[in-house]
This record gives sequence, structure tokens and C-alpha cells, in this order.
Amino acid sequence: MAWLEAKGIAQAILDGFERHYRLFREISAGARQRFEDADWPAGQAAARARIDFYDRRVTETVAVLRRDFRLREANDPLWQQVKIEYQRLLPQHHQPELAETFYNSLFCRLFDRRYYNNRNIFIWPLISTEHLEAEIPIFRPYYPARDGFGRVIERILADLGFSRPFRDPRRDRRNLLRAIRQRFPPNRARFQNFQLAVLCSPFFRNKAAYVVGKAINGADQIPFVLAILNDEARGLYVDALLSGEEEISNIFSFSRAYFMVDTEVPAAIVDFLRPLMPRKGKAELYTAIGLHKFGKAEFYRDFLKHLRYSSDDLVVAPGIRGLVMSVFTLPSFPFVFKVIKDRFPPPKELTRDTVKAKYRLVQLHDRVGRMADSWEYSHVAFPLARFSPELLAMLRADCADSLEIDGDQLIVKHLYIERRLSPLNLYLQSGDEEDISHAIGEYGNAIRELAAANIFPGDLLFKNFGVTRQGRVVFYDYDELCYLTECQFRAIPPPPYPEMEFAEEPWYSAGPNDIFPEEFATFLLTDPRIRRVFRERHGDLLDPAWWRARQAAIEAHHLEDVFPYPPERRFPPLPEAPGGASYQPRR
Repeated sequence: MAWLEAKGIAQAILDGFERHYRLFREISAGARQRFEDADWPAGQAAARARIDFYDRRVTETVAVLRRDFRLREANDPLWQQVKIEYQRLLPQHHQPELAETFYNSLFCRLFDRRYYNNRNIFIWPLISTEHLEAEIPIFRPYYPARDGFGRVIERILADLGFSRPFRDPRRDRRNLLRAIRQRFPPNRARFQNFQLAVLCSPFFRNKAAYVVGKAINGADQIPFVLAILNDEARGLYVDALLSGEEEISNIFSFSRAYFMVDTEVPAAIVDFLRPLMPRKGKAELYTAIGLHKFGKAEFYRDFLKHLRYSSDDLVVAPGIRGLVMSVFTLPSFPFVFKVIKDRFPPPKELTRDTVKAKYRLVQLHDRVGRMADSWEYSHVAFPLARFSPELLAMLRADCADSLEIDGDQLIVKHLYIERRLSPLNLYLQSGDEEDISHAIGEYGNAIRELAAANIFPGDLLFKNFGVTRQGRVVFYDYDELCYLTECQFRAIPPPPYPEMEFAEEPWYSAGPNDIFPEEFATFLLTDPRIRRVFRERHGDLLDPAWWRARQAAIEAHHLEDVFPYPPERRFPPLPEAPGGASYQPRR
């Protein structure tokens, strides 16, 4: 009766997945109440907790299988029958793609990598999600040509179903109408077939709710997002209207925390988003809505397809080689692969576990658009023939403990994969005055926003930052990263004797957590062009008092606003209340 045992195992695995997704939806749906209550600490705690839900459910389900079934080796015909029985449970399922990935994770937790093939796991998905629809529609249609933009705006805001009222609906309506007229000049003939499609579930992150939609006019689709904030004293209000692929892509950036959005059918949400951001693949969009484990699986499928239809070699990534990571890339593929080195030369005093803990911190923390997210993988197989001789020599010299050769494949036992960026140091070397001015302005902004999120990069050298396609500066080297509140920011004391300023050794002592911001100028601002721009825009970053003020704000549990859109997109400040009391939200 092996088929009965296989059926029982399959059902137990699916039960584990459904428990996971039920809890995932519950905590995601709770974001609405946390937003309306302005309970920002609870929102941050929920975002951190949700990241671990998946691995916990896998661990629980493995324990159930070991307790309730007589598990045999992976090469036993039983497991191929388990996969067949599992497939039979999925055709009417609302998250079949996620359920397949959960099956893979469980199988890989139980068995050796030599069994990781499409006979045993879902290397390639079997259930299509293209026509999968929720029982409740995921978006609402609106018709401005029939009802007028003013009335449509009122309906969109009312349909969101917030129990906390909007503070000044008339102001929101005026601001949105003005923004619409500015970006979509009136042309009555042009809007005869015009409609808006707005996702029913808002996307919550940090202190904001984002309403995502698209304007449809014939074959044209224009994405838009309404950013809604909570004035804790007075109510909700619309802070900005964002439109176009670039602005929307920045909201969904890989350098930002995952959204909380309640959805029964995540594939339908992703299918809605993909035409709005065609440069983002399914892997990035699933990850953006918190389904990072499926994002990993989808990314790896994309990579396998790309390898099949490309012929360039994997090579050493451009830039200065680091002391902790060996980094390589495939030039035709916009990502980098980072492997922890076996040994770290002085002055690095780290262990492999310390480095992994830093990457874990970044995943759990609010990245405020300034730290690159990573997918973490184990036992990744690459075709050995695709490694350039230089890269293979580097990996064998620096990362031999992480490598294994299996026939014509090179197995990397542990690595991180990130979006490829232009190293800031190379960008500055090749840039003109305008490029330098923009990049240094962005570099300083990145340091400020990381500080607002209680993060100190540790190593501020330009080589540890990258420039995105949109010109945004992002931090990506985490081995020296720490919480800002762990640092001791000190001023350099005056020398006892003037001549000591010219001595090779400093005249003052420094503890392991001591930071001297005045020293930043010495090792960062050697280029006069860079020094001028940095001092003009970010000179206060060289003052210990600035850093101490940020620490004091964090210790007072003050959560600063970091907006994922430019200041010019924000609507005008709210008017003052009688008596001069400001309607602005608490900063």
C-alpha cells in the first residue's frame, strides 16, 4: 500500500504549506490595523518576524514526517509517487507555485543534493498560474470619462476601507486633480476609452500605505501609486501621486524592505504588476511582496534558462577585490555572486559566521532604499566550463572550502546573489563634474538615511557602494556594518604638542567601537572635486555632534521618515490649524 503512504506524505506536506500561508496572510493583513494605529514599532517587529515564518514551517513539517511516517531514501520509488500525489492536490489550489517551492524546500532539507532533479522536486513548475484568479477580484475598475476624475478619486479612497478617516478629503482631491492635470494634459478625445484599474489591497511598508493601479487607454498602460500617510493627530492623507515605470520601480526597489499585502492569489498580484515594471522579473516582484523563498526559486529558474541561451563566461566582477568576499558575475546577466573567503587577512577580525550574521541583519532590517537585498543559496551547481581561467584560479585560491567539483559541474556550497551595480569608485573615476556632483550628493544621502535606520556602514570607502541604473547610491559591503547605537562618535582631541600632528601614529587612543568623523575627510575626500561637493552638501557628517544627535533620536524611539520618492513629488505642506498647531505628521 505504498500509494497510501505516498498520499499521506503528500497531504502532510501540503498541510504544512497551508499552515505557513495562513499565518503569512494573517500577519500581512494585520499591517492595515498597525498602519491605522500608527504602531510603527509593531510594524517593524512584524516585518522581521514574518521573514522566518517559512523556515519554521519547513522545520515543523519535517518533524511531522519523521514522526508519522517511515521515511526511506530519496531514491526509493516512494518519493516519485509522493511527488505525483502532491501534484494531484494542486490544480485547484490558489498558491500552487508557492506550494511547489515548499515541497522542494522540504525535500532538500531531508536529502542530499545529488537527488535534486526534476524527477524528485519541481525544478520546473508544473501548474500554470497565468489564468488563476481569486474568488474575490484583485482590482477595481473606475471610469473617469464617465464619472469624472473628482468623483473617481473619492471612490478610490472610500473603497480602500480604512476605518481611520481621511483628514481632509477635499485637499486630497484637489492635490490629485492638480497632479493629474500636470502629468496628463486634458484631451477629451484621448480619454474616451480611459479607465483606471486599482488593486484592492494596499501595500504597507514602514509608515506608509501604497495604493497601486494603472491607467488604461487602449493598448497603453501607465502605472501609478498613491502614497498615503497617517497624521497621527488628525487622520490619513494622500502625500504623493507617483506615475511611470521609473518612479514605481523605485517604490518596489530591491534595496527596500518587503511589503505587507494581503492576497489570496499572489500570482494574480504579480501578473498585474509585471507589465507596469517590465524590467523587473517575477523573482523580484514575488520577493518585494515578502515571498522571498519563491523569489529565490524563480530566480534560479531564470538563471538556468539564461545559461542555456548564452555562451559568455563567468568572470571576476569589476572593481577592487574585497578582503572578505570573492565576487563574480556573468556579463550578460545583471547579477553578482558573492562567496565568503576561507580566510580573512588583517586587519579583518571576522569569522564566517560573523559575515553571515551581517547579511542576516540586512535582510531583517529596514533597508530604507540604501542596502541591497540578497538571495542566499546553498549547493548551487554551475557548469564548470563557463568559468574563466582567472575566476577559477581566484575561487580555488580564496574559497576552496566552499567549492566541490561533481563531474562537469562546480558546486558552490554557500553564496549570496545580488543585483549588479556600478561600483561608486569606478563611477567617480569616469564621471564628469555633473556625475560627481550627483553621485556624492547621493552618497551622503545614503549615509544619512542609513543612520536614520540605525545603521552605520562601518567602512565608508567608495568601493563599498554602488550606483543603480537610476543613479541611486546603494551600500552593498556588509562585513563591517553595525547598529549606529553601538558606535562611540568622538572628536579628535588636540595634540599635546603641535609637532605630534605630523607623527606617523595618532596621539590619541581608539577603542573598537570608537568612530572619529573628522577622519572621514582624510581617507575619503582626497579628490578636490569630491571634497568640495561633499563639504557643501554633507559637511555636517564630519561632525561627531551630528551622529550623536541621530543616536539620541533612535534611543528616544523616534522613527524618522525616509520617503521612497523625491521631495518634489510630495504634495504641498498641510495648512496650519487655528492657533498655529501644525497638521504635519510627527517626525
